[in-house]
Amino acid sequence: MFEQLGLIGCGLMGGSFALALRRAGLVKRVVGYSKSPSTTEHARQMGVIDVDAPSALLAVSGADIVLIAVPVAASEATFKSIKHIVTPNMLIMDVGSTKCDVVEAAARGLREQVGAFVPTHPIAGKELAGVDNADADLYSGKQVILTPTDLTLPSHTQRAIAVWNALGCKVVQMAPESHDAAFAAVSHLPHMLAFTLMNSMAGQPNGQTYMELAGPGFRDFTRIAASDPKVWRDILLANRAELLIQSQNFRDQLERFEAAMRTADLQTLEVLITQASATRANWRMTQLP
Repeated sequence: MFEQLGLIGCGLMGGSFALALRRAGLVKRVVGYSKSPSTTEHARQMGVIDVDAPSALLAVSGADIVLIAVPVAASEATFKSIKHIVTPNMLIMDVGSTKCDVVEAAARGLREQVGAFVPTHPIAGKELAGVDNADADLYSGKQVILTPTDLTLPSHTQRAIAVWNALGCKVVQMAPESHDAAFAAVSHLPHMLAFTLMNSMAGQPNGQTYMELAGPGFRDFTRIAASDPKVWRDILLANRAELLIQSQNFRDQLERFEAAMRTADLQTLEVLITQASATRANWRMTQLP
């Protein structure tokens, strides 16, 4: 049981964590801060937080657990704003979709208190952002990736594992570099492709007409294109080195398809589709029972 959660960022991810922690009986009090005072006030009116703080520093004051749920580009400024009040017993986590940049930001921002920080990436979310979409079930049954470093206090890593397990999550640990390489492939590239496809449709004279004829396949493929622009702008830039590698891999495969179609090579085209179909059929998304 935690006495107080200091929540920095009262949107979808932060709000859902507060609701889940409260429902599980793991926290007595939630103090929240968002850059927009109206967001913080709305979170209080919804019962997501108990007290709206006027600054990140005051949201953290008196907290024994802190969640930083801000765009990754704002991580360093956030760490710097709270470093003077961080104590060795305070558990600090984030929800950023990239980890190398956040780890470096924490080292610069928290300095000697960086051991309190456990870099965290819950594999959960919605295409609709904002506290209005906060959901106590958002993390239930999902994977949570922890990327502790040599500076992270082992006791804090264990506390983080216990928290996420109590929320019904499966916790996986990996190095920040491995995390960013993997998620460039399975998350960041798919988002970039969805954004690109929607822009391609919008840029065609008949694009709107074509979309009116689209079915579930188009809907499912493009769902993530509705994601928060500022959040995903920061993610794509933060992980651009790994993302550009994955983008080139995709281009190479796309060129193989295009070459087969240009030459009407039915055999090669069937082989490529068969390979993709078999890979997809053999893949099972990791879930809890």
